[in-house]
Amino acid sequence: MNISLSEAKASASDSVHARRYAVVLAGGSGTRLWPLSRTTMPKQLLCLNGAESLMQQTAKRLRPLVAPERTLTVTHQDHRFEVAGQLHAVDPRLAGNVLAEPAARNTLPAIAWAVACIARATPDALVGVFSSDHAIADEAAFLAAWTAAEAAAEQGFVVLFGMCPTEPKTGFGYIQAGQALSGPAGAAHLVRRFVEKPDRASAERFLADGGYFWNGGMFVFRADAFLALLETHQPAIFTAMRQLGECGNEAPAALYAGLPDISIDYGILEKADKVAVVPAAMGWSDLGSWEALYQQRGKDAAGNMLEGDVVAVDSRDNLLWSDHGTVATLGLENIAVVQTRDATLVCPRERTADLKSLVAKVKNTHRALTETHLTVSRPWGSYTVLEEGDRYKIKRIVVNPGQKLSMQMHHHRSEHWVVIAGTARIVNGDQEIYLEEDQSTYIPKTHRHRLENPGKIPLQIIEIQTGAYLEEDDIVRFGDIYGRA
Repeated sequence: MNISLSEAKASASDSVHARRYAVVLAGGSGTRLWPLSRTTMPKQLLCLNGAESLMQQTAKRLRPLVAPERTLTVTHQDHRFEVAGQLHAVDPRLAGNVLAEPAARNTLPAIAWAVACIARATPDALVGVFSSDHAIADEAAFLAAWTAAEAAAEQGFVVLFGMCPTEPKTGFGYIQAGQALSGPAGAAHLVRRFVEKPDRASAERFLADGGYFWNGGMFVFRADAFLALLETHQPAIFTAMRQLGECGNEAPAALYAGLPDISIDYGILEKADKVAVVPAAMGWSDLGSWEALYQQRGKDAAGNMLEGDVVAVDSRDNLLWSDHGTVATLGLENIAVVQTRDATLVCPRERTADLKSLVAKVKNTHRALTETHLTVSRPWGSYTVLEEGDRYKIKRIVVNPGQKLSMQMHHHRSEHWVVIAGTARIVNGDQEIYLEEDQSTYIPKTHRHRLENPGKIPLQIIEIQTGAYLEEDDIVRFGDIYGRA
């Protein structure tokens, strides 16, 4: 059979598409974006750069080149339900490929686990690894860099995306590019060296000399080549991956806890011989601080970046963000004001990259303000703390249609439930009852109980807790459809 050149190119393209996988890294806490970003709702799950979360934007960005069923997302087990829910809103097929790490072990174990899962089905897969919390303005340039990187990956290289620097940033690692590769991989260059977060003078020299790029934490490689490097340079992780690749979406806690805490940069890239970089000008930002977000977003005529209910008078060049209530400013310049329902940040814009020490101090005195928002997502819906005091707490609970809480009981608190919208199916001790709007029930402490929404609209209830101890760890679960202990 004679095949035309166009048919041959199409066949090759189809073959590559079938071997192409994506790994999205959705870990990290993003403390530099406090008080909006917190332990239970980190940066990648927030809508910082549009109406969708950064992770949802990442998932959509990948769709032109990789099928949803071949996109894996790695996150911490504490975030798996929120991650799966957000991905389901983009494409239901994405939600079934969420790998839940029982402990944070940096980027190399997370990537290795995903690659081990991919290699079981497609040993010669072309794997792209991407952060879930970055912004990219030019998506066409991003996709072009990805396909250019694949040509070098086919030759056994681990290929990085080198972000073309626009200023002498000292908070990023740099990649110095060497000679260009030959043949179809010519868009990629050998990596001459890595430079970890240089001082200002060095960063300015890198921009003047040229040939230096920001390390954006994006990679492309063949699965078999990566696993060979892992076996050579990180044999302990390689051995563990042979087990983890068969574990499905949840890793054994004991096995994962024994893995080294190491990045792919230190664990593989700085040891490997065949490492390349593809220069890319794609309008990239890691959105790693409020200042980075200010630079990324649009401003008003006075240079203010505004979000939410904000009134700014005689104020210039500020970042003004209201997540709850109204922020009003008068005569303010170069200041960041970020207001949530339970915490407010005020500092010079130039200091927002230094929030780590402030957050550490807040954590010592007001730990909950660094861990959770007053509204907390759950796999069945959400709850919002409306008020709390000595021996009482009031919540608004929203249960999505068809969802239900675990069968549970509490040792130290009793609960009153009042339905304000929808229909509730409630197990209370030995009874099963249905409640509608304006109806209520009382659940004594130590009673087994469960709340369920059998209807078609969200169920909303007001819950009034009373007792000596009202924290979330006073929950004994007897049955849970979401696999929580």
